[in-house]
Order: sequence, then structure tokens, then C-alpha cells
Amino acid sequence: MTEITYTVPDMSCAHCTAAVTTELGRVSGVRKVEVDLDTKRVVVHGEDLDDASLKAAIVTAGYEAT
Repeated sequence: MTEITYTVPDMSCAHCTAAVTTELGRVSGVRKVEVDLDTKRVVVHGEDLDDASLKAAIVTAGYEAT
């Protein structure tokens, strides 16, 4: 299983967590998403993950990932 970590600086609440988790969960290969609001980090676990697709999902949720 692959793990990719992003920083999403604008996340600040449970709504942010839900929006990002939902959109990332729609990306092919994603098995698990962990969000830490304190560190503003999102860890995506899965198989054959595509960085561009994951970042696009975060943008669709209304946030920017680095």
C-alpha cells in the first residue's frame, strides 16, 4: 500500500475534514484518508495513487494542497 502526505493549510474544522475526505475517497485506488487539523496534514493510503488526481480532488473540495 502506498502513502502520500499533503499539507492543506486552509483546513480548520470538521466540515473541512469531511469535504476533503469525501472528495479523496472518490479517487481510484484510495483506501483510507487520515486528516490532522492540528498539523494541517492529509495522509492518503491506497494502491496506484495518482498525485495529480489526489490534488485535483482536494481542489474540488475547495482547498489547496502542497
